[in-house]
Amino acid sequence: MRVLVAGASGVLGRRIVRQLVARNHRVVGLARSETAEATVRSLGGEPRRADLFDANAVAQAAQGCEIIIRAATAIPTKVRTGPKDWVMNDRIRREGTRSLVAATARVGARAFLQESVVWAVGTLDGRPFDEDASPARDPILASALDGERIAREAGSSQGFPTLALRCGGFYSADGWHTRILADSIAKGRPVLVGRQSPLWSLIHTDDAASAFVTAAEAPKPGVWHVVDDRPVTLVEFLGEMAKRLGARPPRRMPRWLARMFLGRYGTRLLTSSFSTSNARFRRDFGWRPSFPTYAEGLDEVVKSWRAEGFPSRRS
Repeated sequence: MRVLVAGASGVLGRRIVRQLVARNHRVVGLARSETAEATVRSLGGEPRRADLFDANAVAQAAQGCEIIIRAATAIPTKVRTGPKDWVMNDRIRREGTRSLVAATARVGARAFLQESVVWAVGTLDGRPFDEDASPARDPILASALDGERIAREAGSSQGFPTLALRCGGFYSADGWHTRILADSIAKGRPVLVGRQSPLWSLIHTDDAASAFVTAAEAPKPGVWHVVDDRPVTLVEFLGEMAKRLGARPPRRMPRWLARMFLGRYGTRLLTSSFSTSNARFRRDFGWRPSFPTYAEGLDEVVKSWRAEGFPSRRS
């Protein structure tokens, strides 16, 4: 089948393209720059130029595609963020989704898939939740659920299935947020907030990509949580990362200091729990993660880092 991937040059998108190509699917990757085009081409995909917010251009790029995937995001790559830093990400989730579902209808594609996040729902206080949980009611997370709604309404009116894959916390050797945590640990900077440790459901980015590929090959409408097999406390995850890096255990900072350096959103994320399960996705698609827990995933991540000499440490 031929698949259009928006966000094909990103951390998740690159993996989706690579895995689709490995399974003998033809992949079209949206690109807005020569660098992005080169990335898509190097992965075995066909780059096509289009502005994600130009519905006509997206529909033209999507000609001949049977499946449309939105893996595009604009997550800020900075430690302290404010509302302005999330404007582009919100626009991608809302306007970008509108362009892509319009293209899905115009080219007669069989299904539309999009990336979302598990912590857009639930109480975020440590209690387990599933796909049917109520919205988390955080303004920064509202666009994720808006994107799901926009797609669901378009699919319902135009007659194609829409799939929302809410992913857990991504980690990978090339993920900016994973690397900044590792670099901070190696340099002895505090990465934990307060005395309590939140409980997170994580997913190696390779496994998140495999979930998209699995769902694209047998699409059905719905919402699923894509996480690994066991939630982990942040102190355990970062502690094991420190051990593998040969660094001291991660340091803590008080909440007031975190708000000063990380801002409201960064502090909330590092103190909120999102504990959920992949049971529904496993049941509906027969999917299994290659890295069942963070332990196997960290082994792969740190092995890759060692090969490139990351992270460096101060003497």
